[in-house]
Amino acid sequence: MNDPKVTLVTGATGLLGNNIVRLLLSRGERVRVLVRDKSLHPALADLDVKASAGDIRDRESVRLACRGVNTVVHCAAFVRIGWSQREVYDAVNVQGTRHVAEACREAGVRMVHISTTDVFGRCSLRERTNEETPYAGGPAVPYVVTKRQAEEIVTSEIAQGLDAVTVNPGFMLSPWDWKPSSGKLLLATARGSMILAPRGWLSLCDARDVAAAILTARDQANASERYILAGRTMQWIELMRLIADTCHVRRPLWRAGPMQLKVGGWGGDVIGRVTGREPDFNSAAVAMAGLPKNYSSDRASAQLGYQIRPAAETVRDAWDWFRTHGYR
Repeated sequence: MNDPKVTLVTGATGLLGNNIVRLLLSRGERVRVLVRDKSLHPALADLDVKASAGDIRDRESVRLACRGVNTVVHCAAFVRIGWSQREVYDAVNVQGTRHVAEACREAGVRMVHISTTDVFGRCSLRERTNEETPYAGGPAVPYVVTKRQAEEIVTSEIAQGLDAVTVNPGFMLSPWDWKPSSGKLLLATARGSMILAPRGWLSLCDARDVAAAILTARDQANASERYILAGRTMQWIELMRLIADTCHVRRPLWRAGPMQLKVGGWGGDVIGRVTGREPDFNSAAVAMAGLPKNYSSDRASAQLGYQIRPAAETVRDAWDWFRTHGYR
């Protein structure tokens, strides 16, 4: 019999997953995490969680982890914007999601699938993208392609009886970014080394707000529903100047020009091919950063009580956390 007080979280050491685990524990709920190493990651070391040893890419270990729980929040993903390591994107984002969805359907437990607003592709600054907006064009980077495929797998499993809800978060910052992920931008800017900013836009949200909405969706949303959990649409240079002001360092002076970005992105691609280690600055990252990102979270606000805190609070709290934990 499934225990209604146990939630399995995959990707529990990541930014969003760790915030979800901590929120669950603060509510007095029991948490199970799927981890590859039996020794807990520092993100989980001081938390009262039960570790289930396994890998999202291994079907049987996922099935074992899903036994005896009431819900599964599937955060695990390979999140990186680049062209290389396609086999990792496929194994984690596609096959890993397939394993979780199948295991949840077989066990009769609800699944909350964490996707991304990036799946919508090219948006418009004039009209906000919502849950009914069809996927549009955009760079065919492996991350976006495989996250779309993951959504298709969840939809297919729903047709076979899976009880699942999908959420699409925007660009997240907040405390508990151990790796770090999106916090890399904050740290780079905080070092005062960012003279130029990318061209383009993002939708900034706080992982703590996203986590709260996800748990409400877990408890209240209708099966097969989906929610955009985005935030404030802003230019990259606007966010980076806010970070610089918060950290009391030099602001980026201006946005990089199209030719500078093109040459820099191409250079990153070349470095990746020569060294076998693709840098974060590459042509895929340049192309994705330049897309308009303008999303409506009205459905989540109305049905889940989703709230978007001020960007300045998110940046300040994330920076305070990084400083406290020795990231400089």
